[in-house]
Amino acid sequence: MKNRDYKNFAPGTIFHIYNRGNNREKIFYNQEDYRAFLFRIGLALGIEPEVLQKENLLSIPHSRIRINANKNLFKLHAFCLMPNHFHLLVEQTDKIPISKLISQICTSYAMYVNKKYKRVGHVFQDQFKSILIENNSQLMWVSSYIHMNSVKDGLAKHPNEYKWSSYDSYTSKKNLPIVYTNLLKSVFGPKNFEKETLVLCVKDAL
Repeated sequence: MKNRDYKNFAPGTIFHIYNRGNNREKIFYNQEDYRAFLFRIGLALGIEPEVLQKENLLSIPHSRIRINANKNLFKLHAFCLMPNHFHLLVEQTDKIPISKLISQICTSYAMYVNKKYKRVGHVFQDQFKSILIENNSQLMWVSSYIHMNSVKDGLAKHPNEYKWSSYDSYTSKKNLPIVYTNLLKSVFGPKNFEKETLVLCVKDAL
């Protein structure tokens, strides 16, 4: 396991990014909170608010959030939001480090949670963690781990039952605008994503 190291973030690298709530507390209390986090991811990826608002999983009515970002600096290949933690599979495509993307998202979301629930203090536990993806086998394993997280933790019997992940973007015809699916589809093969996701070993937590 590798803790985050800014020197490791470079164009063309892909990282498994994850973090949990402070003291293992919840970071998502209801559906609005999940949407608020995904909406911020979309803004940080440079997607226009009008585009995000068209998607039910991403829409936040009357949002005044402002996250300034350029398109095509990062690609989100997979995600899963759990009640007290999150997993992201992110590719850096430019010189701007992934740490900046995560900082924008988490800082804005922490302010949202503290204001909404009238609380103070840290929302997330220390710094986020990052693991460099070094080959296709690891890429497949990590993406499967992310998409099977809800099953592993007993929140669903099948990953398609859990809507706060990118799994459906790979197994249905409709793709969320925040998820870039081409890479994993090419690595898994056009017809093997669902099968391989379900059978790949996910016994060890990262």
